[in-house]
Amino acid sequence: MKNNIIEINYNNYDQVLKDNIVLVDFWAEWCHPCKMQHKVLDELGSENHNSFKIATLNVDDNKVLASKYSVRNIPTLILYKNGEEIRRLIGLQSKDMIINQINNSLTEKKSV
Repeated sequence: MKNNIIEINYNNYDQVLKDNIVLVDFWAEWCHPCKMQHKVLDELGSENHNSFKIATLNVDDNKVLASKYSVRNIPTLILYKNGEEIRRLIGLQSKDMIINQINNSLTEKKSV
């Protein structure tokens, strides 16, 4: 992945989540829908959305974090605001759906 997308792991996860709005993609190398989701996230990252950051977390390499955040299906996108989970999207998501969910989350309270 590229385009201003942060790769995270157990060592930097908490630090990355401290940013205002962060979309975290939980994925695995063997997951075909995850690879399709990466294309969408690359496109979002290349558009330089200043309202949020995008991060990815490989669940096979970070099983403790996947378990801690109850990620049971991939791809899973979790949207955090100031370190708090505010939205969870399971399965392949379109760019428009992701943007709409982020925009809605900016004005709503926790909805998970």
